[in-house]
Amino acid sequence: MIGKIKSIAREKGYIIYDEPYRLNIWGFRANTEKPNSFDDELHVFTNISKTNIPNWAYLVFKITTDPGTYWLKNPLNPQGTAILKAGQYKDVYRIDKHRNKYYALCQRNGKVTVIRDYDRDAVLDFYNGREQTGMFGINIHRARKDRETYIVDKYSAGCQVFKNGRDFNFFMKLCEVHRKLYGNKFTYTLIDKRVEFRNKLKKITISSVLIGLLFGGYFLVTHDDNEK
Repeated sequence: MIGKIKSIAREKGYIIYDEPYRLNIWGFRANTEKPNSFDDELHVFTNISKTNIPNWAYLVFKITTDPGTYWLKNPLNPQGTAILKAGQYKDVYRIDKHRNKYYALCQRNGKVTVIRDYDRDAVLDFYNGREQTGMFGINIHRARKDRETYIVDKYSAGCQVFKNGRDFNFFMKLCEVHRKLYGNKFTYTLIDKRVEFRNKLKKITISSVLIGLLFGGYFLVTHDDNEK
């Protein structure tokens, strides 16, 4: 998986940190528009080697990167519920209190871009809404404190939310190590599998057309030569 992520990073110009115990935090949004499910993933990886040869520790957690149905139907913002846009948000996050209740990774250090789902239904609209960039409190936090949650509902109004509370607690311990070594700033990268799939499909389609034209032209020329 590290190889695949490095490939994505090279293609998009994203940073991968290889300093010992500095966290790379990548969300992967599932190729589905089904709301209210913890069907996305948070990939956390770090180099645990102090030599010149990296030794990557790699963890995957179940999360949601999308708002729950409740907030889609009852947006906090009159322009619509926030859906975080795919991208890399460098040093935007810090350890702070989520809603003054418990420590999480909070969007305090910089701006993010969201898509406003404005039509107040239970369908996630990733492409039709208006984009906004600003300080929206799109945090990385948990649902229930110490167990799993199966329906997103009110737990996310656009935040990135852990399904399992114990997974989140372990994640925050890793963040504490990172903070002691590199300060209270964290980069979050979100990859949308739908967009990646469409881009790959577009490349395949274009390649197929070009190959078809190439071979079609070859056979046409060959056929004409044979007739001559």
